[in-house]
Amino acid sequence: MAPQGDVHIYELKRMDLKGATVIDGFPSVGLVSSIVANYLINALSLEQIGMMDSVYFPTVSLIREGEPMNPVRIYAGKEPTAKPHDKIVVFISEFQPPPNLIKVIASTVLDWAQEQKCEMMVCPEGLIVDKDKDMVINENIEVYGIGSTKEGSELLKNHNVTIFEEGVITGVAGVLLNEGKKRDFNVLSLLSEAHPDYPDARAAARVIETIDKLLLHTELDAQPLYEEAERIEDQLKTIHAQTQVAKKSPVPTRPSMYG
Repeated sequence: MAPQGDVHIYELKRMDLKGATVIDGFPSVGLVSSIVANYLINALSLEQIGMMDSVYFPTVSLIREGEPMNPVRIYAGKEPTAKPHDKIVVFISEFQPPPNLIKVIASTVLDWAQEQKCEMMVCPEGLIVDKDKDMVINENIEVYGIGSTKEGSELLKNHNVTIFEEGVITGVAGVLLNEGKKRDFNVLSLLSEAHPDYPDARAAARVIETIDKLLLHTELDAQPLYEEAERIEDQLKTIHAQTQVAKKSPVPTRPSMYG
C-alpha cells in the first residue's frame, strides 16, 4: 500500500483558486471523465498549473505539441478579471489508478482542493448500461447526480438533476464522495449512461450540459462533442490503448491526443 506521503502535488504556477469548482478527470466507464476534462481544458483555454506524481505511477511521458506531460496534470483558468466568471480546476489523467493508490490519490486531491479554498468538486462518471452503440446514439441519455452533503444534493435538485438513489460508485469518484461527506465538503458525482466498451463522447456531452446548469458565469456548448463523437471516441481509444502498452514497455509510442 502506498503511504500518503508518496503521492505529491507539484505546483508549476500559483493562482487564486478560492471558490473554484474542481473537476475529477481520472478515467471512468466510457472514459466519460477523460472526455469531459479534455473538453473543458480546450473549450476554456485552461493552462497547466501543476502535476501529481508518485513513484507508483506508470513510467510514461505523454507528448503533446512537442511538450512532455506527466501522467496526472492540473489545469486552471486564467487570472480573475473584473467580469464575473467561474473558476475551474481540472485534474486529468490517461491512466487508471491501481486499487492500492485510489484512496491516496483521492485524499491528496481533496487535501489540495481544501488548501486552495476551492468550493466544490465535480466527478463526471459513466454509468454502465447494457445497450449497443446505435441505441445509445438515438436515446435521450439520462444523467444522475449524488452529493456528499445536503447542500450538494439541494443544488442538484434545484437544477432538476435526477438523484442517484441506489447503486455503487467505484474508483476515485467513490472515495471522493465518501471523503467529502466525512469532511463536509461538496463533492458532486454526475453519472451519465455510457457504454462500457468504448469511449462514449455522447454520454460525456450530457454531463457537460449538466455542468453548464451548475455553473453561473460560464457557458458551455456540448454540441461539438455530439458532432465529433466518433472522431473523439476513436482518438481516445488509441491513446488509452497506447498508454496501457507504454506502462508495460519502454518503447516510445505516438498516441493521437484529443484536442
